[in-house]
Amino acid sequence: MGLRGANGWRGLVNQAVLASFVLCLVVMAHDPASAIDVKLTVDEAKKALAAGREPMEKALSMKDDKASQEEAKKIAQDASLKTRVGADPEKDSCGASAILRTKRYWFESFGHQEARESKKQKREIRMPEDKIQKSLDMPNLEISVQLCGDDEYFAEGAQVVFQQGAKHIKPVDVSPAERGRKNEGQGPAYRTRFTARFAYDSFDPNAKTKVIVFFLDGKQIEFDADFSKVK
Repeated sequence: MGLRGANGWRGLVNQAVLASFVLCLVVMAHDPASAIDVKLTVDEAKKALAAGREPMEKALSMKDDKASQEEAKKIAQDASLKTRVGADPEKDSCGASAILRTKRYWFESFGHQEARESKKQKREIRMPEDKIQKSLDMPNLEISVQLCGDDEYFAEGAQVVFQQGAKHIKPVDVSPAERGRKNEGQGPAYRTRFTARFAYDSFDPNAKTKVIVFFLDGKQIEFDADFSKVK
């Protein structure tokens, strides 16, 4: 076979390595683990609790009380930004958006509370195992829709659905919108929010989705939500 045969084998090996690398990239791009976590294990839940608790403990242990509270507030706000879909509030303060309160979101929030309660009671406070399991069994994704309008009651009776392809997914329930608060920024005069809950088994947690809000006057707004980027 000689040198040509050796070079031929090297070429085949290189092609195989390249093909394997490309395949890994494809798998990573479609890895459902990067999407909304519908099913978490107890260990994963405890890691999420720690991910929320540890930075909050550091913030609350700062000697400067004002700086401590500001850092704690920033940590809580950052947690919401990680699961927000729709308008970026830093670029469009009155654009329609929603915070997806996923299971991982809740556990990190519970971690924040563990840190606060531990400092308040001056002893280690941890979420009981039965409460962890109860939260793991939550059947619904809660979303908090935030939007602006021209009067205090513009969102009264508002409804929301997820659109995935030709499928429209309705929520299990929708809470009444809050009375509008004065909008201090640019845009319409009032801002409000309302919550809705969607059964996890009713939608694809790894899909690009359109969130559509319907108002009583027949108007509607919509914005895109890429669930594959939210945990």
